[in-house]
Amino acid sequence: MATIQVRIDDNVKTEADTLFSALGLDTSTAVRMFIAAAIENDGMPFAVKRINSRKPNAELREAMEDARLNHNLHGPYSSAEVAMRSMLDG
Repeated sequence: MATIQVRIDDNVKTEADTLFSALGLDTSTAVRMFIAAAIENDGMPFAVKRINSRKPNAELREAMEDARLNHNLHGPYSSAEVAMRSMLDG
């Protein structure tokens, strides 16, 4: 049997241990499950995508179009003062 060693931030390891323990697993078993799933899927067992900050998502594209066309620019606030008060009260 082979051994894999991975360096990982202490906090990340602690969070992973806590998560996997809550799922009834230890971290080594979770890693073995990940590797088995990757082999089964002949690739990553989840979507891997590059985040392109220059390409806005659908919601942001819609908001940008609304701003450009001066549409749907109302919000839940009755005035700018009310909006500012809400932001400052946090």
